[in-house]
Amino acid sequence: MSGAVQAFVGLGANLGDRWATLQTALELLRQTPGLPAVESSPVYESDPVGVLDQPLFLNLVAGVETTLAPEALLRRLGEIEHHLGRQRTVRWGPRTLDLDLLLFAGETRASPDLELPHPRMFGRAFVTEPLRELLRRPRFQQPAWAELRARLAALPPGAGLRPWRPD
Repeated sequence: MSGAVQAFVGLGANLGDRWATLQTALELLRQTPGLPAVESSPVYESDPVGVLDQPLFLNLVAGVETTLAPEALLRRLGEIEHHLGRQRTVRWGPRTLDLDLLLFAGETRASPDLELPHPRMFGRAFVTEPLRELLRRPRFQQPAWAELRARLAALPPGAGLRPWRPD
């Protein structure tokens, strides 16, 4: 890719030192060649989805500018998950880190490895609330995100979600 485009990545953790894991994941994103800008939303604590008998999650969304192709960015997210101890055992179960490519330059695609936009993002307040926050920032005021802003504005406030700040 020649010019940088914008993408959004969901981050979540509910095992170990959740906050330290998210901070480290953001730092690893910032150190990634081809990601000249990484901005983080506020952090939220959320109830688990799917498997309910597990610890609460910390979640945020990162807005990035990238020259990477979507597949390369997705591979990098997997590398960061692996580096920080992610083990895929139970779908929607507890995890040290979950990184999801939510949106990439407004692209729509469906392949076995990558679906854009992320198929469940609009039903998850731990994604929609932080994403609303990021889309208010000047960097993300591009006309390309106008339809997304309108769709998010039409959603009700998320249940099972609380703003979170480190002590």
